[in-house]
Amino acid sequence: MKPLLGITLKVLSALAFTVMSAGIKHVSADYPTGEIVFFRSAFAIVPLIAWLAWRGDLVNSVRTSNVGGHLLRGIISSCGMFAGFVALAYLPLSDAVAIGYASPLMVVVLAALILNEKVRAYRWSAVAIGFVGVLIMLMPHLSGGALAAGLAGGPAVGAMFALLGAVCSAGATIQVRRLLATERTGAIVLYFSLMTTVLGLATIVLGWRVPTEGEFALLVVIGILGGIGQILLTQSYRYADASLVAPFEYTTMIWAFLLGWFFFGQAPQQVVVTGAAIVAAAGLFVLWREHRLGLARAKDVETHSQRPA
Repeated sequence: MKPLLGITLKVLSALAFTVMSAGIKHVSADYPTGEIVFFRSAFAIVPLIAWLAWRGDLVNSVRTSNVGGHLLRGIISSCGMFAGFVALAYLPLSDAVAIGYASPLMVVVLAALILNEKVRAYRWSAVAIGFVGVLIMLMPHLSGGALAAGLAGGPAVGAMFALLGAVCSAGATIQVRRLLATERTGAIVLYFSLMTTVLGLATIVLGWRVPTEGEFALLVVIGILGGIGQILLTQSYRYADASLVAPFEYTTMIWAFLLGWFFFGQAPQQVVVTGAAIVAAAGLFVLWREHRLGLARAKDVETHSQRPA
């Protein structure tokens, strides 16, 4: 029953984040990216603090022994958030989501380079195939005509920012792995939200637009959805193994297709769907391989522990 609950929470978190992205896309043409980042981050703190207080974990979440680590994670994640929001302004919702699937593949590369994790031929092969899928997704946005139009702001710009967002997301994941050695999950999420709020607010000097009542409500909902999505995501890994839950991240493509079609009249190009399928397959293989290696390591530890001293 618990694994099913974990999967359900993961799917709901994917839905919350995708609806949030649709809201961001809706307001991106009228509001500066920094202003959207502020609302997304500031109002995400509201459900987060309520959840931590309900768990009786609010005080522990404020405590930290690694301020520098939180700052680094915040900078990387903020860059990724800014890049991702710019991508949503220029790309169909489903395309922006699909290009983001490159992030788990980049995590493998960064884990090998930064964390010195041992990555064997199977996973390197999956990563290489996955990057072929990324190139396929980028092709229609980086063709001659699209690239020329992109110099003035268009799909090419959106594709590049989507890819930059995926790189930053992978970097943030690596930094979170480091922080988990000493920090609680609540603290990691809270300090990230606080930092992106401050960085978003700093852009007010560049000029913000005063929202109407309806648009203000939408911006608030965007932030609350971000906070709820983060809580659901965190809880999903509490009830089921990461190897079981993580593949359901790809349900975002279903939600992105439906929302993009009904609200923006945009359908993903066939070549993007093909590339996304290749990237998703590669990502699923990486998850399966990591799960198998985790089982092998656990068995090896158990075998060693049972040997006589």
